[in-house]
Amino acid sequence: MNKFIFIPFVVVLLSSCASYYKRNIEFQTQFANGEMDKAEKTLEGNKKMQKDRNRFLYLVNMGVVNHMQQDFELSNQFFNEADLLFEDYKKNYASEALALISNPEVKPYRAEDFEPVMIHYYKALNYLNLYKYDEAIVEAKRMNLILNQLNDKHKDSKNRYQADAFAHIIIGLAYEASGGLNDAFIAYRNAYDIYTGEHGYFDIEVPHQLKQDLLRTSYLLGFRNEFEWYQRVFGLDDYQFEPLEYGEAVVFWQNGLGPIKDEWSVNFIAAPGQGGYVNFTNEELGMTFPFYIGNDPKKRNDLLALKVVRVAFPKYIERPTLYKDAWIELDGMKFEMDKAEDINAIAFKTLQDRFVREMGSALLRLAIKKVSEIQLQQENEALGAIATITNAVTEKADTRNWQTLPHTIYYARIPLKEGENDVLLKMNTKDRQVHRTSFNFQGKKGAMYFMPYQSLEHLKSASWDMNGRHKPIRKD
Repeated sequence: MNKFIFIPFVVVLLSSCASYYKRNIEFQTQFANGEMDKAEKTLEGNKKMQKDRNRFLYLVNMGVVNHMQQDFELSNQFFNEADLLFEDYKKNYASEALALISNPEVKPYRAEDFEPVMIHYYKALNYLNLYKYDEAIVEAKRMNLILNQLNDKHKDSKNRYQADAFAHIIIGLAYEASGGLNDAFIAYRNAYDIYTGEHGYFDIEVPHQLKQDLLRTSYLLGFRNEFEWYQRVFGLDDYQFEPLEYGEAVVFWQNGLGPIKDEWSVNFIAAPGQGGYVNFTNEELGMTFPFYIGNDPKKRNDLLALKVVRVAFPKYIERPTLYKDAWIELDGMKFEMDKAEDINAIAFKTLQDRFVREMGSALLRLAIKKVSEIQLQQENEALGAIATITNAVTEKADTRNWQTLPHTIYYARIPLKEGENDVLLKMNTKDRQVHRTSFNFQGKKGAMYFMPYQSLEHLKSASWDMNGRHKPIRKD
């Protein structure tokens, strides 16, 4: 290969090493600044984003942008296409083979397990705003159906994220809006069971509003035993049912932005094993991956010659929230926003679970690259040097992810008075600065409104390693 041809080739490879977030910094900045019109135009003009390998992310980002603009019909059109793309996802074996000698970003993006779940969250919320309650129920139910399907694929190493408590809350709200009180009670009970399960639910306490909903629905249904049991468990013996004369508003506060992906490296030491195996070991992580070589001494020696192998794997970088809590004020009354879903925590745990499952294949990919590099060096020193540089540059992690998701989701139910209701949402920063926004609802009998609101502000990114150990705040 001519060196003048090789130099720009390396430059191209090096330029591709920037993370997915940095490669799309114009869109990311516009979105974080709340400039949805500009963000939408930037997405529409980004041909790389719309290519097959990135199209899932293009669709979900367009879905969120239109959700933020309260164009719920158009938002669901994008989410429907993303949903179909996920359902029809089939491995492209040509790109799989290419990935073995390059890196995973040449493949069509494979969504993290929680990301298709969030498609149905947005679709359910959009349908609630369109008063299509049956459709909202279907979408909320699909949140847990997809989790069941995904975890069935990981029978030997299932995710911690196996059921979504918040999905059941949305199911209950949709049933209540459509008049299905008994089904709503069942959904709220299912949510409570997940929040209080053996391992808890990502350190989220049972929302106070959920407790109120269990007491109210069991009382109205005449489930005396259940009502009295919940009173004792919740310590709410003084609970009094108060009918809603002029309807209510359900406010969803989507706080901050979820994590972005970067990469980290894991070093494994190659050592001879028993019975034709070569072992790759990382003592710090307590991991050993054996590779069967058989009786081929050359292949065995080539692998052992690697000594130390560096494997690139994605990691999440948290974008800490600016606001630590929030509440609603209406006519002198205060309603706390209850934390119901921690997408940031789910993302970190899901990726950690995937790391355990997939490190073996990542090592195999790198071993193939390294062995071919050694063999090429033996045949041609110059070509071997090129292969060494190319392999070093292309050993990178897939840093793509859905980066317009919120960090955490809260909600509150607000009883309305007759006529105009000016509802004030107050958001409290960690240094006790209060920011506010307002909504207006028309109170009337039987009304049930659903209002999503996302605060996009966040603090500087904080990095965490795969074991949850905190690293210093980034200054970029």
